[in-house]
Amino acid sequence: MDLNDIKAVYFVGIGGIGMSAIARYFLSRQTPVGGYDRTPSHLTERLQAEGAKIIYTDEPNDISPEFKNPRNTLVVYTPAIPAENKVLSYYKNMDFDVEKRAQVLGALTRAYRGLCVAGTHGKTTTSTMAAHILHQSSVGCNAFLGGISKNYGTNYLLSSSSPYVVIEADEYDRSFHQLTPYASVITAVDADHLDIYGTHEAYLESFEKYTSLIRKGGALVIHEGLALKPALHDGVRQYTYGLDKGDFHAENIRTGNGRILFDLVSPFGNISNIELGVPVYVNIENGVAAIALAQIAGVSAEDIREGMRTFSGVERRFDIRIKSDKIVLISDYAHHPKEIEACINSVRKVFAGRKISAIFQPHLYSRTRDFYKEFAAALSLLDQVVLTEIYPARERLIPGVTSRLIYDNLRPDMDKFLIRKSEVLSWIKDNDVDVLLILGAGDLNELLPEISKILLPRS
Repeated sequence: MDLNDIKAVYFVGIGGIGMSAIARYFLSRQTPVGGYDRTPSHLTERLQAEGAKIIYTDEPNDISPEFKNPRNTLVVYTPAIPAENKVLSYYKNMDFDVEKRAQVLGALTRAYRGLCVAGTHGKTTTSTMAAHILHQSSVGCNAFLGGISKNYGTNYLLSSSSPYVVIEADEYDRSFHQLTPYASVITAVDADHLDIYGTHEAYLESFEKYTSLIRKGGALVIHEGLALKPALHDGVRQYTYGLDKGDFHAENIRTGNGRILFDLVSPFGNISNIELGVPVYVNIENGVAAIALAQIAGVSAEDIREGMRTFSGVERRFDIRIKSDKIVLISDYAHHPKEIEACINSVRKVFAGRKISAIFQPHLYSRTRDFYKEFAAALSLLDQVVLTEIYPARERLIPGVTSRLIYDNLRPDMDKFLIRKSEVLSWIKDNDVDVLLILGAGDLNELLPEISKILLPRS
């Protein structure tokens, strides 16, 4: 696929966070962009305002004629789109060039030097942090991110001169096997997506295959202690990173007065007095990984310090919406037991001594089936938990798999509730909360404006 030969692009599932970033790339190149999605959203409205022609009906007749020439129209789809979708079926049956989103990202990693972040968790924050460090530096970058950067209000960054592209490397559906990274971070390999992989061993093998795709002359930065055997080409440099150990790590960590500072130990040169723009303990490790990519790309120590200090975070990643002595409201995308555990432990450090509650919407029937005991163990670290029904996303119902599996395995003596999503606002009105977390990768975040209206008067 030569990106320069494409005269029009059509996205099936254009409202997805990753799809919309690629759509913006082509819009910036003045390439006609069209798309289908099931329902309008803030993202699709933004894309329409930027020039995309979007339909919300699964009818090929509604597709604009400029996206019906198979000789010069690229069609991009996401694996979340059902096979029976009529728009996707039309394009597949009419001999168009139909590619998965990951294949287009792969082409971008071959057109630029790809700085990729893979791993079960932490990849969105780490890749967004790396993109911000590079973008505000003299090196610059393009970026395709899995979340909305709070610095830029978008999931996409463009540079007309930088040779680098920062990409979040998604292991779902083995998408990251389409990439050709120049340098990559691997944050974690805790089992996930077992609906795709079947076993943790197969999941690990998929990451090992991914490491074999790194370009000769490139680099792998892997979290120390991972049960992974990289399959690197000769000439690919390998480094480790961690909180307090590894080739890249932090030392002299200082916390207090709402600030976190640390010194970086690095084979590319140590950097002192780095301040986290989002002072959350888990972001020290994320920051070390992001800085490693930045140093590999040649960013100076001064630009790294400035980038870390001015990083504003990612929407739905430890996103503090209200903060007072009486009420704290935090939104976090955590949808894996390890992510939930890390989020709760960070909250305990930042808001020590306060009562911590969470409303959690499990994401996917298969993930709930595979990890309900681990979810219960992580959520039992809270003082109070509210569970809603499972958000199915792309999946069909699995008989017998409900949020009660988690509920029944929670710590017996804890304050716990099992309610419908439609009852969440009423529950918040009727209950006193101190620090409230809204957790999950589903649509519970859509209630945040209403939740804020209820809690702000109490703050």
